[in-house]
Amino acid sequence: MARSGESGSVKAVTRRVWTGTWDRFSASDPGLLRLMAGLRTVSAIGLTLVALALLDTDVKLMVAGAMAAMVSTFAIKEKDVRGQAVTLGLGLPVALAAMSLGSLLNHRIIAGDAFFVALIFGAVYSRRFGDRGTALGLIGFQIYFISLFVGASVSALPVLYLTLALAFACSAVVRFAVIPETPQRILKRLRDAFRARLAQLVAGQIELLDAEPEQMDKVLDDLRRRTARLHEAALMIQSRLEDGTRDEATAALLQRRVADAEIATERLGMLLLNARSAERADTLTLHLPHAPVPATGDLFTVEDDTTVTLRRDLNALHLLVSRPASAGQGSGVAHVRNRLLGYRDEEKLPRASTAVQDVFRGLGEAARSVLGLRLALDGPQDESDDTPATTLSREEFDAEDVALAAPDEPAEDDRTGLQRLTTRAAFQVSVGSVLAIIGGEFLSEQRWYWAVLTCWVVFLNTASTGEILVKGYRRLIGTVVGVVAGVGLAGLVGNHTWVAFALVLLFIFAMFFTAPLSYALMSFFVTAMLGLLYTLLNTYSLDVLVLRIEETALGAVCGIIAAVLVLPVHTDRRTDELLGTVLDRLGDVVSAAVEQLCGGPASDLLGRARDLDTALDELRASTKPLTHPITPLRGRRQTARYLVALLETCAYHARSLAATAELVPYSKNIAADPRLERAGLRIAHNIEVIAAHVREDTIGGEVESGASIASMLKGDGAATPPSGSVAFRVLRHLQRLDEGVAGLARPLDVPVTDGSEAKTARS
Repeated sequence: MARSGESGSVKAVTRRVWTGTWDRFSASDPGLLRLMAGLRTVSAIGLTLVALALLDTDVKLMVAGAMAAMVSTFAIKEKDVRGQAVTLGLGLPVALAAMSLGSLLNHRIIAGDAFFVALIFGAVYSRRFGDRGTALGLIGFQIYFISLFVGASVSALPVLYLTLALAFACSAVVRFAVIPETPQRILKRLRDAFRARLAQLVAGQIELLDAEPEQMDKVLDDLRRRTARLHEAALMIQSRLEDGTRDEATAALLQRRVADAEIATERLGMLLLNARSAERADTLTLHLPHAPVPATGDLFTVEDDTTVTLRRDLNALHLLVSRPASAGQGSGVAHVRNRLLGYRDEEKLPRASTAVQDVFRGLGEAARSVLGLRLALDGPQDESDDTPATTLSREEFDAEDVALAAPDEPAEDDRTGLQRLTTRAAFQVSVGSVLAIIGGEFLSEQRWYWAVLTCWVVFLNTASTGEILVKGYRRLIGTVVGVVAGVGLAGLVGNHTWVAFALVLLFIFAMFFTAPLSYALMSFFVTAMLGLLYTLLNTYSLDVLVLRIEETALGAVCGIIAAVLVLPVHTDRRTDELLGTVLDRLGDVVSAAVEQLCGGPASDLLGRARDLDTALDELRASTKPLTHPITPLRGRRQTARYLVALLETCAYHARSLAATAELVPYSKNIAADPRLERAGLRIAHNIEVIAAHVREDTIGGEVESGASIASMLKGDGAATPPSGSVAFRVLRHLQRLDEGVAGLARPLDVPVTDGSEAKTARS
């Protein structure tokens, strides 16, 4: 009996360790997108190599087949299976045509170079046609490059056709049979990653409760990182809802529950930070890197009953989040859930200061959001252990579901001609490729195409001169280090063909797994892999790898020159354009939310909040060149970080307002309040003034500051709502949003005036 108990204990510990390890890995790779991309590509290459080996083909054809299998696998990014199959089917004739033209023009320098430039222009321009156009353009360019790499000839075309067909067939087998991917499966893994990251954020909040003053810097940095990672997972889920759910109603429900969980957990962290601070903490602290740590108060310095209870319940929330419903609820988990939901009742709050009571209220709301997430993901659950507080929460969810609307369709880009980014990029990369061809020919008549490849690559997924500069710099760094590794590996591998192919597969997996994390690291694996391919083709030498560095540097320089001189999209202009879009989206969300809070008609507020998050994500990516360590203008870097952090703070409060406002027409606990209209008008006016300043419109105006939102309502003869009420929470979000929008004025040099003076002037 004892041995049986010990065995069960060991199994339970092993299961917990495995679950914890898997959760951490799932959180680090949401949806396992990087893992599956690497496995799918490596499997397609491996299957192609085995098939070609069975046909007794030579090494050159095996290299061509491996590269073709890699391209046909990673190029296709469409989400639905049918679309992937159509694109893969269209990709084969494109690949055959590119290989044919490469073989015909291989020794015709002028005609071959002219066609290569035309092909590059078409491949980049095709990005305007979405994922399919991007994939076909990429396949055409890469297969033509393969023809140059292996020295394809007209006489070898029949066997090259067979090799390409076999590579595409192996890619299809792996994609649709060996490692099949469906939108539903990806969305399920993204949901698991969201749950894991939610648990990590709660664990960070527990560390915040127990941190000593000298540890606060590190704890807050971890908390910011985990908050950003949770938001990233929420955005990834939103991008997959349309294809991964059975209907629009289900998509809207899941979007609402994910947003609720994100908002409630982030709010809990803010309340906890506020309770630990000597004075009310600023929401910006959780979004601005290296923000000053608030002065620590003495609320938790004494280990009293309230502190013990709070620590216990934070750990209980972590258990509730980290344990999936599929693992079984059990009476213990139900008891924990019921206890936490009880804090939504004012009478069950412990005796403590207002700030500490707010933390317990936040625990109750976080537990409610987790319950809603479980209901949305796993459907109805056992209600036998429900307390009245839990039953009330379930009834609220039933009432809220009526309020959910289908998400809006994304807006189309209305720019045409040279104003379209894909058209500008096509001209830029074509000019850069011409320069790279000319310079590459001077360096090497046989391997000039490496410069062209680098020029092409630095333009992929970039939209401004700064992004191209940073990408070129990272590729050069990765290439230099990769050459050093290639030298050592080539000496170790020698003539062992299958050892070389095994290392190639390993590096290809590492290349795809690390691509979203570090472009320099990805470039390292690419260059090390190429060193092994040269070894397989018996063309390896130290001179070849040094030439690789020279061609890479030349291609990066040519790309940067083209980006600067040909239809340039300056980083400042790009960020200003995206900043204006973010402000417009922010104004839409705030105005619509306040209107609904005042009793206006219902609208799709969470859909607008999703558009705001998408625009803010694009702005954050566009500012990376400004915040990169190589940027010499430190003041500009700090300003960019501050603006993005302030906008993230505003977006958080706007999402919270939208989530609350959507419930007004259907909830018994939230009533419309027409007095909020004045506050909404001031915030909307300030956003409009700042957006006009960013766009350099001739419309004048000043940002209004002055009386707080609560003071404005008191002026209407009403008292401030009690702490903990929904009305008080709305006021807090409006106040923080008002302060955040006014705070944008200073770094953007927008004039600010006192609100009372502006009111007198208008009178």
